[in-house]
Amino acid sequence: MDSASAIGAFTGYAPRIGSAGWSIPRDSAHYFDTGKNHLERYARLLNACEINSSFYRPHKIDTWERWRDSVPADFRFAVKAPRTITHDSELNCGSDLLAPFLCQVSILEDRLGPILFQLPPSLQFFAASARRFLAALRERYSGDVVWEARHSSWFANEVDDMLRKYHIAQVAADPPCVPLAAAMPREHSSLVYFRLHGSPRRYYSSYADDFLNRMAAQMADSAVNGQVWCIFDNTASGSAIPNAIALREKLGTGS
Repeated sequence: MDSASAIGAFTGYAPRIGSAGWSIPRDSAHYFDTGKNHLERYARLLNACEINSSFYRPHKIDTWERWRDSVPADFRFAVKAPRTITHDSELNCGSDLLAPFLCQVSILEDRLGPILFQLPPSLQFFAASARRFLAALRERYSGDVVWEARHSSWFANEVDDMLRKYHIAQVAADPPCVPLAAAMPREHSSLVYFRLHGSPRRYYSSYADDFLNRMAAQMADSAVNGQVWCIFDNTASGSAIPNAIALREKLGTGS
């Protein structure tokens, strides 16, 4: 499927395209109308974003409420799980860490999209602790979850089976930590989540038009069967928003 046929090809599920955070770089300001704040302006043009600040610290209730009330009804936030869960405790935690975080994100109500768990590159797959954590998570939360593992041990059939059991989608990342395996969405999930960090220079490099054409075609194919997200994390150079807007236009979701 080429990029030309990708336009308008999706049916049933509108692709969600956005960036990690909603800060609007000066060089991208011309894309956006005026508004009260960056989030309000951002949400008039793009239909999704990823909240990354939740990885570093909890937020006040009125902050979550303000974010929720600043976006239109069809906008969705993905939310990154705290480092206390993924990095400090390395998934060896229970309700003491999970419950407060899940309580916070619930304030977003129907604006809440997937919760992202990004694991540290050093964290290997240990079946017992992974299953224990995912069981505890699913006891408390039934919504969409996406999983970005970055150690090669997580890309195995046993892991696929485990994530399928708990209805969790693996992130398709660029650049991939494991060539091919980490770059492609896992077929068992009806939720596809691309997370594009910038390549070759992570967090900085902009994506070329040919790459965005291929991404548009892949997203159009995936959107036939379920939700498909693409979040640009190459924010350090200000490339994320121009890339997101270009991809949006290629998919024919622009005005």
